[in-house]
Amino acid sequence: MGNSTSCCVSSSPKLRRNAHSRLEPYRPEPELSREDTGCNLQHISDRENIDELNMEYNPSDHPRASTIFLSKSQTDVILPNKKVREKRKSLYVNHLTHIAESKQHPSGPMRRKYSSCSTIFLDDSTVSQPNLKYTIKCVSLAIYYHIKNRNVDGRMLLDIFDEKLHPLTKLEVPSDYEKHDPEQKQIYRFVRTLFSAAQLTAECAVVTLVYLERLLTYAEIDICPANWKRIVLGAILLASKVWDDQAVWNVDYCQILKDITVEDMNELERQFLELLQFNINVPSSVYAKYYFDLRSLSEANNLNFPLEPLSRDKAQKLEAISRLCDDKYKDLRKGAKKRSVSADNLTVVRWSPAIIS
Repeated sequence: MGNSTSCCVSSSPKLRRNAHSRLEPYRPEPELSREDTGCNLQHISDRENIDELNMEYNPSDHPRASTIFLSKSQTDVILPNKKVREKRKSLYVNHLTHIAESKQHPSGPMRRKYSSCSTIFLDDSTVSQPNLKYTIKCVSLAIYYHIKNRNVDGRMLLDIFDEKLHPLTKLEVPSDYEKHDPEQKQIYRFVRTLFSAAQLTAECAVVTLVYLERLLTYAEIDICPANWKRIVLGAILLASKVWDDQAVWNVDYCQILKDITVEDMNELERQFLELLQFNINVPSSVYAKYYFDLRSLSEANNLNFPLEPLSRDKAQKLEAISRLCDDKYKDLRKGAKKRSVSADNLTVVRWSPAIIS
C-alpha cells in the first residue's frame, strides 16, 4: 500500500494531460528504410508469390509434383555385371521359396487372396486410417531408397544432423560411419521404436515423410548414413507435435533415447523449423498423394498390405455409411436428372459471342 500514491499519479488522466502540455509539439520524423534501420526481415507480403514457381516442383507443397522417394525407388544405380548377379540371385531365391511353399502346401503354393461370392477380402488400411505397422514399413523403405540413391555430388552436411558431433548413444561412433548404408530393417527398427514408445499414429508417419522431403528440398541437403537418424528424429518430433492433439514433449524423447539431452532436442527442433522456413502446413491433397505413393512403393517391393475377410460388423458399418451417403445425395441426383422435351416447347438458352465493331 506504500506505492498507492505513485500508482494513482501514474494512472491519473489529468496529470497526463498536464505532462503532455509541457511537451514540444509533435513533429513527424522522416520515414526510414529497412537498410537505415538495419532490419532486413522480409515482410510476409513480399514473399507471397516468390516461391509459387518452386512449389510447383516441390512434392511436399504441391499435390501434382511427384514424390522424391518414389522416383528414387525406381532409379537403378547397380552396375551391369552386378545387376545380372542380383537378378540371378533373386530368381534362385524365388525358386527355393516356390519349392518350400509347395512342400508346405501340397495342393499348390500360396496365392494372393481374391474376393468371391462367399468371401470378400478388404484392405484394413485407408487414407484416413492407415495401418500402423505397414505404414511404418513403407516409410522406412522410402527412407532407405533416399539414402541408397542419394546424390553423389557431395552436398553439405549440416552439423546439427551429424551423428558424429551429436551422437544419440554413448557408444563410440565408428570412424567410417558415413560409408555404410543402413539396411531397411535397421531403419524400420529405429522408427518403430520411437512410434511404439511415444504411441504415435500411422498418420504421423506419413507427415514425417512429408517433413523429411521438405527439409531435403528447402535446405538442399541429402540424407546419408551420417545424418539419417537425426533427420528422421527431427521429422518425427515435429510431426508428432503438429499432428497429434496430445503432443509428445522433448523430454519424453529423452526418456526413449536415454543418452540425449533436452537441450540437444530443443536445438534440433529449432534448426529443423528454421530450415523448413516454419512451413509446417500439410494440405490434405499432399497427404493423400504421399499415402498412395507409399502404397505404390509397397506393391513394387512385394510389401502388400494385409487383406482381412469382411466381418458382419464391418459389413453393417459399410451399409450404414452407404445408406447415409445415398440419402445425402438423393436430392442432388434428382435435380441433376436429364429430362427430355419436345421440339415444340424447346427453349434453350444459347450463348453467342458479342462482336464489337
